[in-house]
Amino acid sequence: MIGSMNFDRVRFLAELDAQPWASYCHAYGSAADVPVHLRALAGDVDAAAEEAQSELYGSILHQGSVYEASAKAVPFLARIAAAGIRTPDVLLLIGGIAEGGADPGGSAPEESDEVACRRAVVAQLPLLLASVVHEDRAVRQAAAWAVGATGTAGAGHAVPVLRDRAAVESDPLVRAELLAAMAQLDPEGTASAATEALGPDSPPELRIAAVLACVDSGLPWTPAHHEAAVALLPLDRLVADRFDLSRSEPLHHITLTLLDRDTAADREAMFALLDAALRSDDPEARTEAVWAASTACELSRSAPARLGPALISVATDSGVHAEEGDVSGALAALGKLGRYGAPAAEVLAARAAGEGDAADRALEALVAVDPVRAAPLLARDLESRPRALGTACGGPAGSFPVLPYDPELLAAVRRRLSTLEPGGPTSFRLATLLTAWGPDAAAAVPELLAALPAHPRLLPGVLVAVCPPERRAEVADALRTRALTGPAEDRTEAASTLHQLTGEHGLLLPLLVEQLTRSAGGGGGAGDRIREAATAAAAVGPLAVSLVPALRAALNPPGTERNNPQMDDDIAVVVALHRITGDAADAVPVLAGVLSDSEPLWRRWTLVRAAQAAADLGPAARGLVPVLEALLTDPEQVPSAVRALHAIAPDELDTGHVTGLLLDAAEAGTAPFEAVDALVALGVDTLSEEHRARLTALGERDLRVVRSGLDGTIEAADERLRARIHAAVSRG
Repeated sequence: MIGSMNFDRVRFLAELDAQPWASYCHAYGSAADVPVHLRALAGDVDAAAEEAQSELYGSILHQGSVYEASAKAVPFLARIAAAGIRTPDVLLLIGGIAEGGADPGGSAPEESDEVACRRAVVAQLPLLLASVVHEDRAVRQAAAWAVGATGTAGAGHAVPVLRDRAAVESDPLVRAELLAAMAQLDPEGTASAATEALGPDSPPELRIAAVLACVDSGLPWTPAHHEAAVALLPLDRLVADRFDLSRSEPLHHITLTLLDRDTAADREAMFALLDAALRSDDPEARTEAVWAASTACELSRSAPARLGPALISVATDSGVHAEEGDVSGALAALGKLGRYGAPAAEVLAARAAGEGDAADRALEALVAVDPVRAAPLLARDLESRPRALGTACGGPAGSFPVLPYDPELLAAVRRRLSTLEPGGPTSFRLATLLTAWGPDAAAAVPELLAALPAHPRLLPGVLVAVCPPERRAEVADALRTRALTGPAEDRTEAASTLHQLTGEHGLLLPLLVEQLTRSAGGGGGAGDRIREAATAAAAVGPLAVSLVPALRAALNPPGTERNNPQMDDDIAVVVALHRITGDAADAVPVLAGVLSDSEPLWRRWTLVRAAQAAADLGPAARGLVPVLEALLTDPEQVPSAVRALHAIAPDELDTGHVTGLLLDAAEAGTAPFEAVDALVALGVDTLSEEHRARLTALGERDLRVVRSGLDGTIEAADERLRARIHAAVSRG
């Protein structure tokens, strides 16, 4: 029985204080503060109890993670809940600890914190199950959710009680929570109850819980599921008062679950559901559908073609059902459609001619689906189209193709160059655009020269990229002038680009010596200056022999602890030494130290750079074979390690074995571009029939290989990978 009359506060506090809390750990270290918060949670001051509850969520259930102190706190939380003190809230905290835990299993000699937490909550099942039949609706709902988180360890005792209560429960939310809990604990045994609850006679909250239970249980998606989901739209409101955060967006959850099944029937069911939702008269339903459809396009290669017409309809609808919210979201989603968004080009162009953010979003989408048409529109109003300009210049991290050369847009860029603020995002975007256009942007040389003093580190490289032969002397003179005046870093940038343009290195070498000498021994605080100087020295090659002493002095002393920037510095330095001297003696021990580092999890890109440097050494780096082979156990390092081994000791490489590792890494989405490039380097024509079939399937499957990245970039990246795979297979 739950009630405050059974709560012996004196005994509770004594037993609470008797625990060695300081020896337990939670998210922030010692759990010495836990009894303070439990004492406040059990107290009579509401404000203090609320603060204590918040502190406990932050420490013993930190972002869903549990700890030793979490399990130790469960019995005390249970006693507070049993006493009727803030029972629903405390039950939810107990359920959260169970959810963050794990079922016992395996043969580990020591029980993990996760298993201890799940076990501690299962020990409180009598309390939880008693609470399922409590007279207070809020207690029943919280208890039902908490019971559902107890896993297989609690299922045997819990499911019969949940089933009995579901037979008599009248509150829709509690019924939904009971059904969800049963589906978690006994999916097979709950299938018939979930199917029965799909019908229109069930309250909406229960019907959507039934839909989710069916899809999570792996039941085939049927017309009954489709009809129920469509009839209930919009869905988010039906779960707003539920406790299951992982299913707080039902349409999105259904989309993910059906896609992950990876069958044609489930994909078509998902597409039909989203198409119906996108065409709904309810703006909230359309907003939910746009978000789910956008995710579908990120995950499924066939989604843009299938969902494109409905998304275009939402984005371009000017009728009575169009609303700014769902139109704005759909405009962003159009950028994920690629060529399938082309039918919207005319309407997008018309919208882009308007004012404000909506016009910018429309033009941003047009850049993605019809870049040729977008270029002159961007040129007309470059200053007030930041979104469109960002996408036109390659998007986040250069994830999109740069907008093709357009004379009107070049004229607009030339006008804009004179007003650029140093260091602002626009200056970097325009530099990217002009560099990609190369000599087509030669007409911008006068404006670039005029802006060079204000952007001494950004524009020299742009000038070299766009400079036509007839203006080379003029640009070289400007770079020489910059190499003789201003801060050292600015002078070095100008001298380095002068070398790229003309091959002159007389001004560059003294500046590199100065930069290396000034930065050596910086303890990792030298920024990128050592790497920049070493990279410039490597580009000069044997003519930079005078830099060898300064480069060697810039290396970190052998045996010292190095952070990632210091390792990157050392890699760049030994690459330069090898390019200058042709001798690998400096490089091999340094690279061996990096490649054998004991913390590869935090060194991914540093290790990749080290492996690339080892590949450049060729057979002279044969001593690195053991440390490179050790990297083959890490899927993220497999591509660069294989390429290095292929360059260093091709005769010792088990091609069939490493080909399988590369395909494993690509199929898992781990460095897929690098894996495919490594396969091409090994020779696609040498692939076995099985490996060729796997590579072909990688380009043909529906689930995207690239499944992570900045929003709006995944689809384009995966399409580039797909094209690369097709090209490789056709060449082989």
